[in-house]
Parts: sequence; structure tokens; C-alpha cells
Amino acid sequence: MNKVIEAVNGVKIPQLGFGVYKIKKGEEFERAIREAIRVGYRHFDTAKIYGNEEALGRELQKSGNPREQFFITSKVWTTDLGYEATKKAFEQTCKKLNVTYLDMYLIHFAGPRYLEAWKALEELYLGGKIKVIGVANFEIQHLENVMKHSKIPPMINQIETHPEFPQNELHEYLARHRILHEAWGPLGQGNKALLERPELTEIALHHEKSAAQIILRWHLQRGIIVIPKSSNPQRIKENSEIFDFELTEKEMEKIDRLNTGKRYSVNPTGYMVNPLYTKMMKLFIK
Repeated sequence: MNKVIEAVNGVKIPQLGFGVYKIKKGEEFERAIREAIRVGYRHFDTAKIYGNEEALGRELQKSGNPREQFFITSKVWTTDLGYEATKKAFEQTCKKLNVTYLDMYLIHFAGPRYLEAWKALEELYLGGKIKVIGVANFEIQHLENVMKHSKIPPMINQIETHPEFPQNELHEYLARHRILHEAWGPLGQGNKALLERPELTEIALHHEKSAAQIILRWHLQRGIIVIPKSSNPQRIKENSEIFDFELTEKEMEKIDRLNTGKRYSVNPTGYMVNPLYTKMMKLFIK
């Protein structure tokens, strides 16, 4: 059974979602989404740059479940930032997903013109087109800048977070400002060395769970929204079975000590849009 976390505006967000980053399109993608829906996922996270919005929309529709049962997130890519460009990108995303509104829409990176993009998100939100507006990969200075120049502060920040990079300072900042913390790469992008850490395997053995389930539970108990991704049916199911146990304070502290400050991905500080980066991302996702 999934739990929900409320955004500052009262919108309920399933705390466990399903990420579709880098899941190949075609049969593998279709099987993964079907299995995710079958075991109970209703929160799905995509983005324009992933190139699979259309495929996701198709599978959600084929499920026969009513639209309002799903919580759908997408993101505007850096090449579409700006007031008019962001509005256009939003309409294209809705068209691809075959929906009339999005549950959540995020600015993917703090690239040039992100303040203008935020104004577009505010308008779309006030017009009832988006239920929750937020950002991804924003650092404190980016969030401060948005809040200084906007009417509506970001409601959520989706950032790289895992036991070796728990984002403690940013986590506390988000909590103070009532901005939800959502973790991408919550399992350290499946890093084998992390999943085999003796501290995790010991806790997993005690609870008769996997190391991945222990990490996901650690996130939940920190009040974080998680979007693990997998195309393996067994792991899809396993990742959803994290609501029937609880970590003790000592176990939480033991996992907290795994912090090495190591990012596994791009550092968004001072991030500027780079055509080479966009090209690299597209190749990486294919």
C-alpha cells in the first residue's frame, strides 16, 4: 500500500513513484509499465528529454484505469526554457501523454531563462493545467532566486539523493521552506558497491528484505518521495514492498553514516545549457 505526501497546496502525491529514465522504448518499456501498474504503482515520472512520454501515455491509457487514478510528472528541458517556449513545451508534453493536465511539471535544470519558465509554470498552475509545480536539480541559490522573483514558490525539488549523497543541507533547507524533497537515483543508480555495503546487507538480513528495499525505506522515513526505476519485473515488485516494515533509529543512523558526499551524476551548480550536453543526454538515453 502506497503512502501519500501532501504538497504545500494540499495536493496528495504518492510517496513511491516509478521512474522511466533510460528504460528502452518498445516491448521492454511496455512490459515494465504494465508490470508497474499491475503491482500498484500509480505515480509515473517522465521528461521530454527521456523521449518516452508518448509511450508512457499509451500504456497508461491501455491499462483501462481512469486518468485521475494516475499521478503523472514530466519536465521541461533546458532548450525549452523561457515564457513562451515553456508553455509550448508543456502543450507538446500533454499532447504526447494524451492528457489535458499534468499532476506535476518541473523545470529540469536551472538553465538560462529559468525565471521566465517559472512564470509560465505559475500561469499554467493558476489556470488549472498543473496541480503541482516545481523544479529539479536546483541548488539553494537557484531556489532563492526563484522565490525572490515569483508569486508562487517551488513546491518540490527533485534531486539526486542516495545514502552516499543524502543532500543533508539541501534537505533541511527544503523542509524549512515547505518544499518537498523528491529523490532521483534513490538507489544510487543501482551502484553494486553501494548495494553490497555490509551495513545495508546486515540490516536487510534482519528485516528479511533486500538492500534496495532498505535504502528505499530509509528515504521514506526521511519524508522523501522516491522514484526508483527498473525494467526487471521482480525488482519492480520488490521496490513496491517497502511499507510493511520500519527501520529503527539506530538503523537509520547507521545508513546516515554511509554519506561520502559523492555524486554519481552531473553537478548542477552553475549549470548552463550546453548543446553538447543535450546531445550527450539524447545519446545516453537511446
